[in-house]
Amino acid sequence: MKAVAYSVKPYEKEYLAKANQKKHDITLISNSLSVETALYAEGKDAVIVSPNDDVSAAVIQKLAGCGIKYIVTRSTGTDHIDKKAAEKYEIRLSNVPSYSPQACAEHAVALALALDRKLVKADIHSHVFNFRNDELVGFNFFGKTVGLIGLGSIGKAVARIYNGLGCKILGYDLNFPNDIPYIIPATLEDLLAFSDIISLHIPLTEDTRHLIQRDTFDQMKDGVMLINTSRGALINTKHLLTALENGKIGYLGLDVYEYEKGLFFEDHENDAVKDELLKELLDKPNVLITPHQAYLTKEALEEIANQTIKNLDLWQMDKCLEKACACVNVCKAGHLKETKMIQ
Repeated sequence: MKAVAYSVKPYEKEYLAKANQKKHDITLISNSLSVETALYAEGKDAVIVSPNDDVSAAVIQKLAGCGIKYIVTRSTGTDHIDKKAAEKYEIRLSNVPSYSPQACAEHAVALALALDRKLVKADIHSHVFNFRNDELVGFNFFGKTVGLIGLGSIGKAVARIYNGLGCKILGYDLNFPNDIPYIIPATLEDLLAFSDIISLHIPLTEDTRHLIQRDTFDQMKDGVMLINTSRGALINTKHLLTALENGKIGYLGLDVYEYEKGLFFEDHENDAVKDELLKELLDKPNVLITPHQAYLTKEALEEIANQTIKNLDLWQMDKCLEKACACVNVCKAGHLKETKMIQ
């Protein structure tokens, strides 16, 4: 299969090449996918994209004109892809349904621990030989209540870590798992009201967009810690700034940002104009923001590359991708493909 991979970073190339083993003719480019760069897909069967790529209806129309039949995203989330447009042009979609939940879980907890113990401030002070302990007082996680919104593979991995720290864990999920007995089922309202730390681990959908906004902030404890390593638009950022300013949010750890598209994954240090909303967040002393790097471990990169190539392998053999299928009619498409295979 011929494919072009967009937005490929230097640290991804080795893993993609190793996973591919020259099975597919894949062109790796650093350009992000857009209406203008869609032409690089001419003559290819598939495009491989990242969450930072533009996979809107206009771009998909261009890709269809180039003859593209498949789009695989190197991510679990698919909110950057216009699925209805892909269906219209009969382009099949796939994702990486799960990869190293431990990577994302460990980063989420690392944000929480760094915020609590003022590690960034302590490091900055130490570099100028200021070794005072002033303004570095934290709290024990032992005995605190952690509220986890979303209990998929990442949410459950986070729960295991916090359980090891001696925390009480409340969980909210429409499909509550039964395999971790120390997670206490809670309504969203109770989780917001009783948690000292709230951590988000859900996908971005129309139902979850701005799940955390003025009304939900009002239900939280004063001074609560909020961690988000999932998708930026789960939180209304303007309402978040108000919650930081009035003390409702005492600690904020973000690995994602509502308006990160075209911003994260790139160097904007010398830009004349910078995102004002993000600047306001970064100016807060109780805020820690990382550039969508929760997934960024060697193990995760290997798993992402392996699944990406596996998706191409299965498409080439005209087989069903099962959980990796991200088409609009997932179950129907999968069922039809399985039936065809049986016949």
